[in-house]
Amino acid sequence: MRYSAFNLFKQGLRGHRGWPLAWRAPTPAKHYDVIIIGGGGHGLATAYYLAKNHRVGRIAVLEKGWIGGGNTGRNTTIVRSNYMIGSNVDFYEWSMKLWEGLSQDLNFNVMLSQRGQFNLVHSDAQVDAARRRGNVMRAHGIDAELLDAQAVQEALPQLDYRDSARFPIYGALYQGRAGTARHDAVAWGYARAADRLGVDIIQNCEVSGFEFSGERVVGVKTNLGTIGAGRVGVAVAGNSGRLAQMAGFELPIESHILQAFVSESIKPCLDHVVGFGAAHFYISQSDKGGLVFGGDLDGYNSYAQRGNMPILRDVISSAVALMPQVSRLRLLRHWGGVMDMTMDGSPIIGPTPVDGLFLNGGWCYGGFKATPASGWCFAHSLANGGHHPLATDFTLERFEKGLTLDEKGMGPRPWAH
Repeated sequence: MRYSAFNLFKQGLRGHRGWPLAWRAPTPAKHYDVIIIGGGGHGLATAYYLAKNHRVGRIAVLEKGWIGGGNTGRNTTIVRSNYMIGSNVDFYEWSMKLWEGLSQDLNFNVMLSQRGQFNLVHSDAQVDAARRRGNVMRAHGIDAELLDAQAVQEALPQLDYRDSARFPIYGALYQGRAGTARHDAVAWGYARAADRLGVDIIQNCEVSGFEFSGERVVGVKTNLGTIGAGRVGVAVAGNSGRLAQMAGFELPIESHILQAFVSESIKPCLDHVVGFGAAHFYISQSDKGGLVFGGDLDGYNSYAQRGNMPILRDVISSAVALMPQVSRLRLLRHWGGVMDMTMDGSPIIGPTPVDGLFLNGGWCYGGFKATPASGWCFAHSLANGGHHPLATDFTLERFEKGLTLDEKGMGPRPWAH
């Protein structure tokens, strides 16, 4: 539906009554071919690709709250593919390629801004590590450039380059295709596109257990009643462990809080995403003008979407050490997302020990940037019963066999990087 400026103003005064729904609000059917638990970016992307790529007929996404109310709307929106370990390299690069065509594919602007990311280095050892990572990326056809301190200063004059700087800047590994996307738009875009393909998106529908026939999952118990399913996929981030316990098994996952922060709005001053190599800290500027930044986990297990003061102090100290001028800004707000952290920093995508039940979880710090490829691969698993070729190493069994994918610094112990 098209609106003139006058009609938009009139609809705003009327509380938007009469506007068409972005997606339907269906009553749950008694049975679906596939049920996906979790209405965040990963669950919605999975539903979309199941319908689009695999022509699965009856699909439902069950969300206990509202669409985009979890980690999808509680992150720092960074998109990149500068990984270097095992399957992560090709997986995240495929995700980047999907990002680059996502707005056109969904017919919805996800506001992808490929402004480039600088990962700063502050010692000779870090320069060597960055060179190795960059070479791995380039060997896989991924853009990477190792910059010296002068090149970094020309691109990022706002950083602290003084001789007295606490952490001298030796250079950076730069990925020009990296950037940010609008997190809410990603959820809305996938939801609208999935809905157009017939997916039932059911909000305020909380799962409380599973229905079994013998040892096979054949449905889910919810506050809206029991709903049958041919297969069930779980994509619930930090609540993965809870759902696994309902199904009768344990996961090698811990749930931690990861905070994000935004300053008051200021004039454009930071054109790129910047990662601080001296501490776990990253920063960019949003389209609203606020500086968006984050850091380490809060360091204790929790399911609460809020953080604590020690991390607040740590992150702000890093911000001031990197960009001294931010000390003059007011912190507008901060929030927390519940992260599902595996022991090796890499995800789990595929079947579980319970027949008919599949898992998409353990995303650690990589959840938002992985959204398109995660949905692509998980849809393949749910449609075919196995693993997508890009996700053959992301098995749950790797923890029993010792075949871990150790993306150092990405799991529950980021201080080890």
